Amino acid sequence: MRITASPSGLLMNLTDEEVSGTNPRSNHFRTDPNFSGRQADDNDYRNSGWDRGHMAPAADMKLTEQMMRESFYFTNICPQNHNLNSGDWKALEEMVRDYANKYGNIYVTCGPIITDNKYGSIGQNKVTVPDAFYKVMLIQTPNGFESIGFIMENKAGHKPLSTYAVTVDEVESKTGLDFFPALSDDVEPRIESTYNSLIWNLAK
Repeated sequence: MRITASPSGLLMNLTDEEVSGTNPRSNHFRTDPNFSGRQADDNDYRNSGWDRGHMAPAADMKLTEQMMRESFYFTNICPQNHNLNSGDWKALEEMVRDYANKYGNIYVTCGPIITDNKYGSIGQNKVTVPDAFYKVMLIQTPNGFESIGFIMENKAGHKPLSTYAVTVDEVESKTGLDFFPALSDDVEPRIESTYNSLIWNLAK
């Protein structure tokens, strides 16, 4: 997975080769040795009632042992509702991999949304519990670029992925971030203001 800096944070180029990797899941959560600031650790999550939820999923990191190991750094983890983590968020992660396989590579970025901070924080390190999560995808089809966004509240629920689908513009409005700024000005407005349900196979 190639990761490049952007105004939105980390923009990941996920390929079919990466999602077809064979390295086993690590399950070894650890602090990030490359980060010098304060960060979460296992004690913060213990008995908190929240999962250690991956942002970039471990199943996308099976190409190398290093990628798998680094996906379990706490800098890639957020407190997440268990039902969401193992349910609709997981289904969305699987959808992303399906599109990486279908098109060869896609661009994807995701992360927490903190608005009202209604869930407070956990642990001695005061790890903020997000109100919601977003994921944004960009693919290049034979007819040009297409994008779509998803916003999921950090709570239990089991709904079709179409329930969570929004335009990239809506995710930008919710997060204050600017996605895909490298797109040319003549195509960016159209790509980020709509999404094509047929291309993304989303039921209305």
